[in-house]
Amino acid sequence: MLPSIEQRLSLELAAKSSQVAAAITLLDEGATVPFISRYRKEATGGLDDIQLRLLEERLRYLRELEDRRAVIIASIEEQGKMTPALMASLSNAEDKVRLEDLYLPFKKKRRTKAQIAVEAGLQPLADSLLQNPLLNPEDEAGKYLKPAFTTDQGNNPGVEDVQAALDGARQILMERFAEDATLLQWLREYVLAHGVVESKIANGKEPGKEEAGAKFADYFDYSETISTIPSHRALAMFRGRREEILSVGLRLDSEAEKAKWDAPHNPCEARIAAHFGIRNQDRPADAWLSDTVRWTWRVKSFVHLETELMSALRKRAETEAIDVFARNLKALLLAAPAGPRVTIGLDPGLRTGVKVAVVDATGKVMETAVIYPHQPKNDWDGSLHVLEKLAEKYKVSLISIGNGTASRETDKLAKDLIKLRPELKLTSVVVSEAGASVYSASEFASRELPGMDVSLRGAVSIARRLQDPLAELVKVDPKSIGVGQYQHDVGQTHLARSLDAVVEDCVNAVGVDVNTASQLLLERVSGLNSTVAQSIVAYRDMKGMFTSRASLRDVPRLGEKTFEQAAGFLRIMHGDNPLDASAVHPESYPLVQKILADLKQDIKTVIGNNKLLHSLNPSKYADEKYGIPTITDILSELEKPGRDPRPEFTTAVFKEGVNEIKDLRADMILEGVVTNVAAFGAFVDIGVHQDGLVHISSLADRFVKDPHSVVKVGQVVKVKVMEIDEKRKRIALTMRLTDAVGQRSQRENKPEQRVGRKDDLPRPEQQQQKPEPKPANAMAAAFARLKG
Repeated sequence: MLPSIEQRLSLELAAKSSQVAAAITLLDEGATVPFISRYRKEATGGLDDIQLRLLEERLRYLRELEDRRAVIIASIEEQGKMTPALMASLSNAEDKVRLEDLYLPFKKKRRTKAQIAVEAGLQPLADSLLQNPLLNPEDEAGKYLKPAFTTDQGNNPGVEDVQAALDGARQILMERFAEDATLLQWLREYVLAHGVVESKIANGKEPGKEEAGAKFADYFDYSETISTIPSHRALAMFRGRREEILSVGLRLDSEAEKAKWDAPHNPCEARIAAHFGIRNQDRPADAWLSDTVRWTWRVKSFVHLETELMSALRKRAETEAIDVFARNLKALLLAAPAGPRVTIGLDPGLRTGVKVAVVDATGKVMETAVIYPHQPKNDWDGSLHVLEKLAEKYKVSLISIGNGTASRETDKLAKDLIKLRPELKLTSVVVSEAGASVYSASEFASRELPGMDVSLRGAVSIARRLQDPLAELVKVDPKSIGVGQYQHDVGQTHLARSLDAVVEDCVNAVGVDVNTASQLLLERVSGLNSTVAQSIVAYRDMKGMFTSRASLRDVPRLGEKTFEQAAGFLRIMHGDNPLDASAVHPESYPLVQKILADLKQDIKTVIGNNKLLHSLNPSKYADEKYGIPTITDILSELEKPGRDPRPEFTTAVFKEGVNEIKDLRADMILEGVVTNVAAFGAFVDIGVHQDGLVHISSLADRFVKDPHSVVKVGQVVKVKVMEIDEKRKRIALTMRLTDAVGQRSQRENKPEQRVGRKDDLPRPEQQQQKPEPKPANAMAAAFARLKG
């Protein structure tokens, strides 16, 4: 008998069944993953947020599997075709694929050719020829001729002649062969091991087809085994097919060319024949049965498996792409905040000017302006004067500059101001402005910044995202932040669920100041939704700042269950109780009071007293309500209450005088910021309006399987310029600073095993132009095939 859902999950997670059962119960009761992982460690045995997210996803799948199993069993029983053996097989099916294989012969479908043949009485002919190949097919078929007739299912053409009889018998056997669950599973495994995904230019002879699809040029004649093809290449091919540039299909590795009809059976056809005892011994029916096997494979089994496996490939590729997106998003959201400092935000532009917004330490907008330091007005001095006055007036300490058009020119303007007025102690930082325009035009932005011009809202967002990237970026749809690949090609429901989980985990890992948080930030707090978040903001606006977590209970629609889920992640800074600024949950306050009473100290004396806290034995305070994991967390939190898990704030220093691609030279060593991490490498902003690519083989002096193990979005790195293609705006970089320009690396990642490849290089993401001849080294070749 198949193990229970809890038992299956415990095996997958390498956890005890009791841990899994407790987690499932909590999830079913409405508890969130952040809450369970932080405040219910005793119940789950310390399952972390990663394990709980996996459990949540797999629980959804396994419950859907059980629901489908029940539907299938009911359907077969209703048809009166259930047997003990079939019931056992259905009950033990471990996944949806196996379940659907077993259901295939019983699945209600449109009236097939095989069903019409059975109605016409050709079942005995099919059985007799299969069981006794010594029979002459034509002679036997002549016994089954029958005029057209009508049944409850509709008109039946009958059996007009011998050929019609044999065709009908063949359809019956083909359906039987194709729906055999055991055989189908073997064929599936074989094709997975020996299948090759192949792409060619679609209708390549059409005028202009190659030019129109130049970005997919590397896939015009390309193949790779289905089991090894990386997600980014698979998604590129699927996109090319959707845009009708490529034809993409599956074949066996032994059949580079389509086999002739009279060729020997391929391994799959041979397996079908063997499974049903079909052998070619020159008996009268052997040739007919051999052809039936070939028809089965080509018309039914392979078509079915190609559709299924290509769909599975797409799903796998989408899952991997979504995982990459999620990891990049997490790194970006947990990037170091500059903190509560008065900041000028600059949204660069040329003809339309540079939009300016000054925000105070809490992000409140103090003043806005538009300056025109660049072409066509070139009012450099006037722009400097405006920024100087704003910096003086509001005691600004940071200048945040969007990294779009004219960003380096605008950064130079900021640098000139810093040199002009060093006593102001200004620091300029270039930040990613991805999603700023989406926020500016959003309904939330119009409510948050009413009456402000849309263009100026972008400058506000750029200023705030330097102060606190997490608090600002939650206002933007994660798909618009720009750290993923092919986000429009993947399943949007799966993508949204995954990214929402990342945002929720990040927000709750950091904690939220309930007195300054926006509604959208509050919505991401464990247990809160848009309605409750809106109520919190409305209550705050009406009653003033919250002075304690307890006062949150007065907020309309914020009930006890919601308070339990959310309170530990909401911070009250400088409130009545210092614990309200920490991650200690209010339900544990009595435990803290017990510890304080034992120490004969007050909370202010104990907080931050590391020596005293380290001397305490957690087991001394453990009881039925509070376990050692909770007590240990509380003591750790008291050491540094409300600690921020994000790193210290640092910035990349772009090289002075290097503002555009034309300023780059091979062998330059520069500082930059990682803007995106993909399966094939990392993109780095080095301050020239165009990200460079560090291929996976150039990330470290060792084999790198996953670029995320070396770099993450927002990380400041040092790189060497290896190649520059100014015309195509492509820059090849390396993080191995001892690499020599023009020499192929001797320590490159081992190439994957591929079929039909002419080199060992990654293929394009979204190529802009038709590729040039093969470059001299791997990194250049990799970049030459990637979107610039």
